[in-house]
Amino acid sequence: MPRGLFFVKALLLISGLLLSVSILASDLTADIDSPDSTTRGSEASDLDTSDLGTSSAQDTNNIVGDLNTDADNVVPLETVHGLSLYDSPELPTDFRYFPHVNPQAPKGGTITHTAVGGSFDSTNPFIIRGTPATGVSQIYDTLMASNPGEPFSLYGLLAEGVRLDPDRQWIEFDLRPEARFQDGEPVTAYDVVFSLNLLREEGNPFYASYYAGVEEAIALNEHQVRFTFNDSESRELPLIVAQLPILPRHYWEPREFTSPTLVAHPGSGPYRISEVDPGRRIVYQRDEDYWGKDLPVNVGRYNIGRIIYDYYRDRDIAWEAFKAGLTDFRIDARAATWAIGYNFPAYEEGLVKRLTVPDVNPSMMQAFVFNLRKEKFQDPRVRKALSLTFDFPWLNTNIFYDTYRRTESFFQNSEMEAIGLPSQQELALLEPYREELLASHGSDRLFTEPLPINEPTDLRERLRKALDLLREAGYQVDDGALVNQQTGQPLSLEVLLYDSGLERVVQPMLRNMARLGVQTSLRIVDINQYLNRQRNYDYDIVISHFPQSNNPGNEQRDFWTSAAAEAPQSRNRMALAHPAVDALVEELIRADGREQLETTAKALDRVLRWGFYVIPHYHSGETRIAVWDKFGYPEPFPEYAMDMDAWWVDTDREAELQRRHRRR
Repeated sequence: MPRGLFFVKALLLISGLLLSVSILASDLTADIDSPDSTTRGSEASDLDTSDLGTSSAQDTNNIVGDLNTDADNVVPLETVHGLSLYDSPELPTDFRYFPHVNPQAPKGGTITHTAVGGSFDSTNPFIIRGTPATGVSQIYDTLMASNPGEPFSLYGLLAEGVRLDPDRQWIEFDLRPEARFQDGEPVTAYDVVFSLNLLREEGNPFYASYYAGVEEAIALNEHQVRFTFNDSESRELPLIVAQLPILPRHYWEPREFTSPTLVAHPGSGPYRISEVDPGRRIVYQRDEDYWGKDLPVNVGRYNIGRIIYDYYRDRDIAWEAFKAGLTDFRIDARAATWAIGYNFPAYEEGLVKRLTVPDVNPSMMQAFVFNLRKEKFQDPRVRKALSLTFDFPWLNTNIFYDTYRRTESFFQNSEMEAIGLPSQQELALLEPYREELLASHGSDRLFTEPLPINEPTDLRERLRKALDLLREAGYQVDDGALVNQQTGQPLSLEVLLYDSGLERVVQPMLRNMARLGVQTSLRIVDINQYLNRQRNYDYDIVISHFPQSNNPGNEQRDFWTSAAAEAPQSRNRMALAHPAVDALVEELIRADGREQLETTAKALDRVLRWGFYVIPHYHSGETRIAVWDKFGYPEPFPEYAMDMDAWWVDTDREAELQRRHRRR
């Protein structure tokens, strides 16, 4: 249950790292064939906290007076209730609740989700080690929360007021004195400072990149905190900081943060961990004493009493469990199931409902990703040739019931998608790197040819073109095998999967590659081995996802940049390191307005697409949901997110369904 639009962005982009639903329910579980499915160690040690730059009431080095003044130390800045990326928040200071919610929504009941992919071994989602439990985001609060019905705006949660320097050199938050962690301890500015430093220094390396624009956090006093920026050109940075997850310093400081743990540690959010059963389930209980339940951003939300994630190793068994009523919410991304699978009695009796929710963000790029660390994938002609073996028309007709469209852009179905020839503004961004781009891409096509790339639709023609490209790249067919003429080595590759569900997508492509003489194999390993190999970049080709929001920003560093190519567990799984890409990412982050952002995204899109770094899959443009008919939800859904936090359970209806299940 994600915590608002910017929180949704975090869940999509960070893939289980930022308050997320764990790797099992995000990056690794695009549910069989669709990329459109998206949802939300504790022994004491001698940890030296002086290196973390944190503060306590007795540590005056990081505590200063009220810095809420202008450059002349005279005029205080106005304290406001909300932030917006480009303009002002839509809701007034005295708003009582978000417009889409039902403020009288009943409390109680249970929702049981399906988690597929094995198990978990940690309740700490912020570190490299371990497989985090699904849904841990629900135990944390952030400084501000977003309105699912409004783009790019935040309103006070832990913070009741905020001041942003007009030159964007710093931002200050006033914390609510009543804010409490679930063990009763107050949430203070020192917890905020501690959280930033801990995540950047001991958390997943992603955080060091994501918060790179923050110079430091300073506790002005117990309830005021200031973040100073070394990157004042990133318009999104103040909002990113406002979504920082706040961890309890008093709990984590004496513990080893980097080790996996199964302890039900405290947060300050609306749900607490109530049951941890690795291999089977994790349960979250609504905190009846939640300090923030009456805040405007929370009224009418977090209504469901218990949230359960039941784990299944096999997707088919999970599907049978849903039909039997053992789970009651399902994002159904398998085209065949959606098309012909709903013929079981409960659905025919009207006890199960199906919903389709149009996507409001750009359609996510799901793709086969080449590991550029391997010499055999360095030549763009080889990558393009291999991409031609993916026969999407056949898959869509024979497997997907013609429900998908081929994904072409990394910003598909948005104003950021590159179409046609590059504009003069795009060329101005690309020209300084012409020499490097010509060398890496092998031609000037990204400067001179339109997008989308025009390729043959007939498979025979595609394979003939692929073979020509491979011959140009120095390969020849020798006794049925495609061999590099210089090294004498055959072209071989392995596709690594953790689940057999996508085998039906991979095998036709591998058969087409084999027709060219490529030696191919498919390796399906358990989830832990998959994660370890992925973290160590021990693969030729894996399936990965590159979800985008309508406002791409700092997270792009983790997707594409040279620094991320060397970072453990980054999202740059292709190991792309290119000066033009690095520059375009920084330009995107600094974009001062929508037009500049869209132009830069288009230029980046061109570089990525003409580089043939991935073999794109497909998308549907909507999310398909099946639920047992016991839920209420606001209609219509808010414009920018479905906001399951605003759902509730009809407990009478729930009791009727339970009686039915017991009679069976």
